[in-house]
Amino acid sequence: MNDSEKSEIGFLIFPGFPMACLTSVIEPLRAANEIAGTEVFVWHLVAESGARTVSSAHVWFEPDMALADIPEFDMLFLLGAPASTFEDPRRGEGLLRRLDRHGSILGGISGGVFPLVRSGVMRGHSCSVHWCYEAAFRSAFPDIEMTDDVITMDRRRYTVSGAASAFDLALRMIEDRLGPDIAHEVACWFQHPTMRGEGVQQRIPMHPSAAPDLPRLVARAVALFADHIEHPISVAEVARAMKVTPRQIERAFKKATGQSPTHYYRAMRMKAARQLVLYSKHSMSSIAQAVGYASATPLLAHYSAAFGVSPQEDRKQINSFRVAGNVPLPPA
Repeated sequence: MNDSEKSEIGFLIFPGFPMACLTSVIEPLRAANEIAGTEVFVWHLVAESGARTVSSAHVWFEPDMALADIPEFDMLFLLGAPASTFEDPRRGEGLLRRLDRHGSILGGISGGVFPLVRSGVMRGHSCSVHWCYEAAFRSAFPDIEMTDDVITMDRRRYTVSGAASAFDLALRMIEDRLGPDIAHEVACWFQHPTMRGEGVQQRIPMHPSAAPDLPRLVARAVALFADHIEHPISVAEVARAMKVTPRQIERAFKKATGQSPTHYYRAMRMKAARQLVLYSKHSMSSIAQAVGYASATPLLAHYSAAFGVSPQEDRKQINSFRVAGNVPLPPA
């Protein structure tokens, strides 16, 4: 592509897509065009059927075209929810493969990585996954390499973890086409403090009472806990692996987090369970086993204590936004 050519970008939106992820890419591109004084970036909204599509914020969008009518875009990004699928998978996936043969860059933003991976075009590529979807993604796609980087650019596959990192990706695209000065000016326009790129890990929000930087002993224990979600490990076993006493771990956790290591570990398992409740269709028994419980009974009790609702109620609330043919449906 020479400097006089436009970058044509398509955004394939599925019902329930996160609106912030769309605007986080389009707005910096729009600003870059204004600063450069020329239309370098051109974008189009695409829906599988071409029909009016509703976002997760219940704001409706009018696509420019149906998926079957798309030209050979330079880039196509999928935006959706973890449950998003093509109405006609054979046709939808075939069109993505056609773009791949053309040399287009294919990408997914936040939950849009799920339908992207389901289409089969991510085989042999690594994928950036938002931390809140990690357990659901790992369960659905065990053969796909997952990263916790904000952006993963693996050859002609660009995947982005969320809205803020979508802005970072847009800045990267601007820098590639128009240079660092314009990218910096765009960042300043939007008070975006820094442009993150590949290799930068996502920051997981912590409770205000938690220490921002865990002591080394606690961090090592947390890493061991994280590696043993499905097959839990005891505090005594962690202590032996780290060559310290259980009492040392207890004191370190209390001081750093205000919790015992047992309660901290349970909270980690409950967060993983919640991802599977909200972003998968697994049964409660399967979810219980995935987070280290022999049956669903203790999971239900611990889940309700952690989140104030049962897993079934939590799933019903998230599924209250369901669509069929782009028409919202009441919860089942």
